[in-house]
Amino acid sequence: MTEFTQTERTTLKRLPKRGDYKKDVVYKILDEGFVCHIGFVINGSPCVIPTGYARQGDRLIFHGSTASRMMRSLSEGIDVCITVTLIDGIVLARSAFHHSFNYRSVVMFGRATLITDREEKMLALEAFTEHIMPGRWSEARIPNEQELKATLVLALPLTEVSAKVRTGQPIDDEEDYEIPVWAGVLPLQLATRELIADERNIGEVPDYLYKYMDRNKIVSM
Repeated sequence: MTEFTQTERTTLKRLPKRGDYKKDVVYKILDEGFVCHIGFVINGSPCVIPTGYARQGDRLIFHGSTASRMMRSLSEGIDVCITVTLIDGIVLARSAFHHSFNYRSVVMFGRATLITDREEKMLALEAFTEHIMPGRWSEARIPNEQELKATLVLALPLTEVSAKVRTGQPIDDEEDYEIPVWAGVLPLQLATRELIADERNIGEVPDYLYKYMDRNKIVSM
C-alpha cells in the first residue's frame, strides 16, 4: 500500500484539502525533522514531551533513560499521539486574520512497544544516530553494556498516520486586495553555521560533516 488508511482519528476535520495520507509524503517529512512531541495521559493528567526521534522503516523510534517517566509509561502500552512539524515560511496577509504559516506536519497515533532484543536495540540506536548525522555511527564509540541497560528504546508502528501541508501565498478577502500593504511569504529554512569544535578535540572534521553543511546552506532567493 502506498497510502495510510484513514481512521476516525486521522481524518482531517479542519481544512481537509490540506490532508495527505501518502506514505512518501509522510516519510519525507519525518526524515527531514529532528524533534517530535509525544502526547500521553498519565494518572489522569495530559503530558506533551519533546524528544528526538528517527524513522526506521515503517516505525518511529525514540529512546530515553530507564528513569524517564515518559519512557516507562509508554513502555506499558498506553495510547500515544506523536506530532512532527516543519515550518517553511511565514505567510503575511493583508489582514491580520489571514496571517499564517506554510508548514508540513505529521500526526501519529498508536501504542509504542519496548525493544528488548539486544541486536534490534542496537540497530535502532544506529538508525537514530544516522538520522541525526549520516556517517556518524561508524566513527563514534557505540554504546557499551552499561549504557544499553540504562537506555529504553521504544518503537511506534506507523499505521494510523496523516500529514497536513500548507503551501503558497496568503488568501485574503477579495476586498482586502486593494489595501496597499505588502503581502507574501517569508521563506524559512534550517541552515548550518560555522562549526564550533570542542576544546579538547583531537580529530579532523569528517567529510560527511562537510557534505551535511553543503546540503544545508542558506538558499538565496
